[in-house]
Order: sequence, then C-alpha cells, then structure tokens
Amino acid sequence: MSSLTCTKLTIFTVAGVIIQAIGLSLFVYGFFPVKPALSGFSGPESFRAPTCNSVHNQSERDLPPDQLKSLYQEQSGIPPFDRLVLMVIDGLPAEFVLGKDDRPPSKALMDAMPYTQSLLANGMAIGYHAKAAPPTVTMPRLKAMVSGAIGGFLDVAFNFNTQALLDDNLLGQLFRIGWKMVMFGDETWLKLFPGLFMRHDGVSSFFVKDTVQVDQNVSRHLGDELRRDDWDLMILHYLGLDHVGHIGGRNSILMVPKLLEMDTVVKTIHTSVIANQQNDQGQTLLVVVSDHGMTGNGNHGGSSDEETDSLALFIGLGNHVSDYALYTLNTVYQVDIAPTLALLFGVPIPKNNVGVLISGTSGSFTDDQQLKALELNSWQLLRLLQAQLPGLSCEISPCDGFSDDQECRKSKCSGNMENMICCLYWKAAVLHSSWRSKDVSRSYSREDYSGIVAAYYEFLKTASEWLSRRVTDKPANLLSFGVAAMLLSCLILLSLIFSICKEVYIREMQQCFDSIYSMHTWSLDETFILGVILILVISMGSSSMVEEEQYIWHFVTSTLNLLLLRKTMQSLPVEKLRSLFRLYKGNKKIAFQMCSIFVLIISGRTLRGWHQGGVNWTYLPNISKWLLKAGSNYIKFIQLVSGLLMISLCLFALSLSGSRRKIIRVVRFSFLVLGLLVLQHIMKYQDNTFVSSSCSATLSVQIIFAGLGIATIGTFMALPWLMPSCITKMDSSHHSFMSASVPIEIQNKYPLLELRNSLYVIGWAYMFCWCLLQLLLQQPINSLPMLLLLVQILASMIYSSYSGVHHKQWVEIAALYYLGMAGHFGLGNSNTLATIDVAGAFIGMSSYSTLLSGILMFIITYASPNLFLLSMVMYISVKDTSYLVIPEKADSGHLLKNMLAFPCLIPLGVNSILLTAYTITLLLMRNHLFVWSVFSPNLKSTARWRWLFGDGLVVVSESVGDGLMVVSGSVGDGGDGDKMGCGGFGFAWRGYGGCGFGFAGVGVGVMGGCC
Repeated sequence: MSSLTCTKLTIFTVAGVIIQAIGLSLFVYGFFPVKPALSGFSGPESFRAPTCNSVHNQSERDLPPDQLKSLYQEQSGIPPFDRLVLMVIDGLPAEFVLGKDDRPPSKALMDAMPYTQSLLANGMAIGYHAKAAPPTVTMPRLKAMVSGAIGGFLDVAFNFNTQALLDDNLLGQLFRIGWKMVMFGDETWLKLFPGLFMRHDGVSSFFVKDTVQVDQNVSRHLGDELRRDDWDLMILHYLGLDHVGHIGGRNSILMVPKLLEMDTVVKTIHTSVIANQQNDQGQTLLVVVSDHGMTGNGNHGGSSDEETDSLALFIGLGNHVSDYALYTLNTVYQVDIAPTLALLFGVPIPKNNVGVLISGTSGSFTDDQQLKALELNSWQLLRLLQAQLPGLSCEISPCDGFSDDQECRKSKCSGNMENMICCLYWKAAVLHSSWRSKDVSRSYSREDYSGIVAAYYEFLKTASEWLSRRVTDKPANLLSFGVAAMLLSCLILLSLIFSICKEVYIREMQQCFDSIYSMHTWSLDETFILGVILILVISMGSSSMVEEEQYIWHFVTSTLNLLLLRKTMQSLPVEKLRSLFRLYKGNKKIAFQMCSIFVLIISGRTLRGWHQGGVNWTYLPNISKWLLKAGSNYIKFIQLVSGLLMISLCLFALSLSGSRRKIIRVVRFSFLVLGLLVLQHIMKYQDNTFVSSSCSATLSVQIIFAGLGIATIGTFMALPWLMPSCITKMDSSHHSFMSASVPIEIQNKYPLLELRNSLYVIGWAYMFCWCLLQLLLQQPINSLPMLLLLVQILASMIYSSYSGVHHKQWVEIAALYYLGMAGHFGLGNSNTLATIDVAGAFIGMSSYSTLLSGILMFIITYASPNLFLLSMVMYISVKDTSYLVIPEKADSGHLLKNMLAFPCLIPLGVNSILLTAYTITLLLMRNHLFVWSVFSPNLKSTARWRWLFGDGLVVVSESVGDGLMVVSGSVGDGGDGDKMGCGGFGFAWRGYGGCGFGFAGVGVGVMGGCC
C-alpha cells in the first residue's frame, strides 16, 4: 500500500474531525432535550377537581382582571395577601442566616444581620433551607421559583442568553388578575418577562467586579417605591453578595459589610410596609430568597450541599411562633416556593409546577382553608401526572370497597407507580370528604385533621419526587446516530495513527538502528500509555471516579515518570550508576534526562498537593488553604516571586535558541517589558481577595492584553522571514545527526535547521504569552502552579531533545497530553461547574461582553491543557525527525507530515477515544440517578475541552506549516508536489478550531472590545 501523502492525511484528518463534531452535536442535542411542558396556563378549572374529560370554560378565562380576581378568591375560599415584595439576594447560602446541622450561624454572621435574626427569634419570620436543583446558576433557579418546574440541564447555557419564559408562571398569573409590577436589579427578570413591569431598572449580573454600584442601583429606588401605592409586586434582585463570593469566596472581607447592607434593606421594608400595617390597609408579604448558595471559593453551578443550600424567608405571615429552631431548620425544595406563593395570593398554581405547599406558611389559615390549599395543590399535581402518565385512572377510588374512613386510613398503597399515586390521592380525598361531613356536625377531632394533612402530604411529596426525578425521554435513534458518527471518526483517526506508526517503523528498520531498541517488542512505558486509556474508559462508568478524576491523572503522570526514569537508567552500564559524578561526566545526555524526570516528579507532587480538587474531599487540607490562612501578604509575595522566575525562565530559554540576530533580542526585550508590566499591575492593583475596578487598573490590563497579542502575532509573522539563512556552529553541532542523515541538497532546498530555530522561538513566544496571561487572570494562589507547569514543559523538552530516535515519539506526545490534564486539576479545576473562575473573566473589561468574557473564562479554565498543546510547537523544534526523511520523496509536504503527524494525531486520537467512550457510557447510563448532577456536567466540560482543543492544534499546525513555506520559499521556489495540495497542513485544521489564530491574538481582541 502506498504511504499517506500530506494531502491525504489532511483530508482524512479533517473529515474525521468534522464527523466527530457532527456526532457530538447530535448526541448533545439528543441527550439534553428541553423538558416537555404543558402549554397554556392554569385558569378557573384549577379550583375544581380534575376529571378525565374535563372541559375548560373559555368564558371564565376571558373575564376582565378584576372579575377574574374575584372569581379566584371566591372559588379558593382562602383570603389572599394584597402585596408582595420579593427580595432576591443572589448567592446567599441559607446557613448564613439559619445555621447548619442543628447549629445557629456563627456570631459574626448573626451580628452581620441583627434585624433579620431578631425577626426569626421573635417568630415574625419563618426561614427554610430551600434545596435548589442543579445547575445552580441564576436563570434556571429564578424559573424554578416562579413556575415550580425543574428546567433542563441546558439552562446553564441559556443562562448567558436568557430568553422570555413562555411557560405558565406566577408572574403571569398575577398579571392576569391586574397586578402592577416593578423590578429593580438583575436584568435577567427583564429578559424572562419582557414588557411585564411598569417600572424597572436592570443591571448586568455578569460583571462580577462590581460589588457596590450594582446594589446601590437597586436600593436608590427603594425609598420612593415604598411610599408609592401603585404597585402590587416589587422585585428587588441584589447581586453584590454573589459578586463578593466570586471575587473573594465565602470568607471575603467584603462579606460581612454586604450582609449588613442586605439586613438594612430588610429592616427598611419591614418597618415601612409590614410592621405598622393595619387590617384595612391590606396585607403585604416580604419574601427573601436566594437563587443558590456558593462553595468555599465563592463559585456555584454544581450539586454540592453548599451550592444547593438556598434561602426562603417569609416575613409578615403573622405566625408569632417563638420556637426559633422549629422555623430555621426546616428543609424544603426551591420549587415549593411557587405553589406556596400562588396559594397565599389566591391565583392558580402554575401548570407545570412540581412543588408542594410549604408546611408552616399557612399557619394563619383556618383548618378548612389549609385543607383546601392542600387539595388545590393535589389537584394541580394530579393534572400534571395525568399528562405524564396517560394510563393513570382518575375516576375509580381504591377506597370504595371500605366501609369507613378508618379502614382507608390504615390501608397501604403499593403496586406500580400509577396504582400507588392514584391510591394515595384517593386516600387523602376520601379522608377529606369524610372530614367535611363531620365538620358539619362538629364531631371531628384534631387527630382526624392531622391524619388528612399527613395523607395529603404523602401524596404530594410522592408525586413531586416522581415528577422531579422523571427521566426526560431521549430520542434513542438520534443518540445512537451521534455515537455511531463518533465511532466512525475514532476509527478514521486511529487508522491514520496506525498508518503513520507503520511508516515510521519501516523507515527505522531501513536505518538499521541498534537491535537493543528493536521495534518488535513493547516497552513498559508504551504499554502503560495504552493502559491509561483503558483505565480512563473503565472509570467513566463510576460516578465517584468521574467526580474525582484528578486522582487518576496524578497517579498516571507520577507512574509514567517513574517508568521513564527506569527506562533511562536501564540504558546505562551498572558501573556508571554507582557515582553521580561519573554518570554526569561520562554521559551528559542521560544525566540531563534523569534530572528532568526528577524535576517532573517533584513538581507533579507539588501540584498534587496544591489544591484538594474534586467534590467529596474538598474539606481536606492542602497547600493553597494553608497559604490563604497565612494571609494575603504571603500570597502576593509568592505571586511576585513566581512571576519573576517565570519571566527569567522564559528569557533564559529564548537565549538558548542559538541565534544572536537582532530579531531575537527584540522578541526577548518585548516580552521582558510585558512581563514587568504584569508584575507592576500585580503590585499596584491586585491582592488575594479583590481586583480593583478603577479605570487605571482596567487600562493597565488592556495595554498588557494588546501588547501580548501584538508581540506574539508579530513573532509568528516576522520570525520565519527574518531568521538568518546561515546556521551557526552551535546549531550544526547540536543537530549533527540530522545533518548527516539528510542529503545536502534537501538541506539546501528546505533549511530545516533554520525552521527549527524559528519554531523554537515562536513556541516559547506562545508559552511566554500564555503564562503572562495566566499570571494576570488566574487567582493569585495559582501563580506558583503555573510556574511549575512551565518547569514541567521545560523538563519534558530537555528529556525529548536528548531521547534520540530510540524513544517513540507518540509516547512522548501522549506523556505531554497527560501532564496537561494533570495540571488542569492541579490548578483547582474539577468536572463540576462550581470551579469555573468567573471573576477572572472580567479583568481588563470596562463593560460586560458575553463573547470576550467567555473567551477569558475559557483561557482561565483550560490554562494547563492548552499550555501543553502550545508547547507542541517547541517540541517539534527540539525533536529530531529528520531520519524519517525519504530523499526521493522529500518535498515540503513530506517534511511537513513528518513533523506534524504525531503531534496533531496523537492528541486527537486520545481525545476521540475518551469522548466516544464517554458518550457510549452516557447512552447506557442515561437513567442513572446521578445523570444530571455528575455525568452531565462532565459531558459539558469534556465537550468544551474537545472543541477548544482544536484551537491549540490550529496554532501548532499554522506555525509549522507557514514557517516551512516561508523558509523554503526564501531559498528557492519552495518546491512543488504535495506542498500546494497539503495547503500548509495547518490551514486545514482551521475548520475544526473555528477561531483561527485565536489564542495568540486574544490580547488584541480583548483590547479592541474593551476600549
């Protein structure tokens, strides 16, 4: 079979990547469908018992607002409240107000909200831990509170581009009875309910640097609005506390002042409209809620207890209960807020609600009114169940065969879900009917009443849990087609890798290398590399291993480094191992390799202990927590020292390029200036809890962004043209093997050493730019881990440059990939949304931009994997592949294939295997209990990384392809043959990356969008 040409290799690779992208898109579209919702809205029929053939009275639905309000009040029989103040404190954990695990909040937190604590202590407020469903981000949580429905997991993506809420919801019901509404705060409300508010002032929820003005814009309207009487619903959505958390975490020095500010708002509202209200003035209810909690570092989005612990505080119900603990330790679900408010304000419960009336909020109701509220809630859930379970009988009571209600009360409901739900409903309904007949004769007892309440809640909670857990129907055909496409893509990429390996093997055999390194046998490190992929595929079936994936990567990299050390030592005679001095003096290459492996092991272990990632053991001590406790001065010192060492290391590496031309000096000077600007910015504006949002700080960052973009792109564009055409003696001696193995005519036509010099400098420019960006954007505590990642790259390059032809190239590239993934978790990332650093995505931005902040967020999150991908450019420059050159086929396409095939195909192949295996796992486990809380977030993380992965390959292939075309064209006509057909190889990758030269030019993009 003829060998692959560069053109064929490019076509097949791009085809495989496109097929994979199509398959992944189809799978994601099928796996994350929008949850089905009943169309329309609840009307007067909500106050009547459901029947199988119920018919809506359209004339009642079309009544004017005042008449519809009177009809609702007459049919419900429950006296409603007249006004509602809904105060949303974004990101407030319930434990800040109510405590945790039978313990009250700490003294500092109680002192931060003294008025709210006094309301709870005096029984004038009732507080609940309202458990939120994942994803714990704002938009889906607001929808849950006003509609009572649990949205689809893709709402986390829609959170950045909110669309109008078309499903039945509480605000729509209130609007239909003529309520006037005002809203101040998070503009998400304006996007969810366009045109609904007669007055509003929205603020952006994503500009997290603002912790002061964002709340002042809300509170400045408060005094005037409280004096007005032309509104019925006022929504106040405060974002400052959530922003404080993103910037400094739960223990930020700004947290207590922010809680005091929120407590003042509660006091102002309560004293103005609730404390002194008279019966003839109507009843106003203040509800203080939070959309989600936050982790220790202030992030959210996952399903941990800290993130799902939101607050529901009712002030003005008039319960006057003195048992503080009774009303601060109750746990409800966030979706329970919607039916509770609907019943308190006399409107139908939203059609798709799965929540339950919160026990304790109806304490001011009479017994008959409370049972009526539970009955209305039961009717609504029964209608929803009938829509979800077409076979559910709604007319035959399982209690018809019993002689009295006592036998019905003692009966046990069992069987399939339809029978059990119907049995529980009719059990409560029959008991309620019996109680009504006893109520006429006043022969009922409190025990009878309690039994009816318990029966209703048994049905309500069973129905609610089933509806909440109900697995959304997924189109199996679409999922299967997506998996099949990814399997096909995986086979294409693996076939290409196998073909390239075969060509390399044949060429190495023709070179007659030493039989000790025969290709017939597999070494231990090669077997381990493949075994790692098998370990990762198997671990995907365990939810715990998905949550704690970082342990696999740390184990893999440590073990692989030990195996490489063993292999290196085995290549030495025994007598040389007895003395380190003799080892260094006799064989410097082996000594350098061993030292580089020791550096990898030590730095890897430090990264492993820096952050305690994952989900289940985040409470364990680690280096970063110890430094945070030590204080901000220590962290800033470490950050500055790490920055200085990072700059020094990069400048030293650039000095090793072997060229003394002015262009190299210009590159070194440019990055030196930019590095000093970064350090100056850190010293002047940055600390461990807060990044100044002043204009000068923003301008400083924008200048650095622009400078990094110009310097990096300028190096990439200019260096291949300006590098000297002659090769220095240092280059010739260092690459003596290549010079001897490649015919002189090929060296003259395609100056490979000149190309390697260019790629070496360009590769370091990429990494220098990336590290300076991370030093600027990452949390200050991550500055030393970024330095360690750079040290690992340098050590890996030293090892690869001295490994010779006897170490397989695909093993070294896979090892780099593994180091990148271990570094990803070493920076504190995990497979949950909660570890995404939102605060850093707004550094250098004077106004909010979804695109630019999204780019910065991805740069921060995937710092390590993309750093190691960018290092592939330098790896190509230091790894000698000239022995693979076939003189009779030596054109630019052939040389380009030899340099780029493994660096691009190996990461693509590993990614393809892991992504395909994970989609198959999800297909098999789509009904798993943790499919939304564990597996789905990891799929999103994996998919994002796979897409962004293409950008790194764009940079690698563009740099090598363009460099070869320039240097070959500078000495001749550039050759023909496969050169034009290959198209520079790098350009073909643009179809996958989609962003072109995005990473190197990110500074220019951010600068242009922010100025």
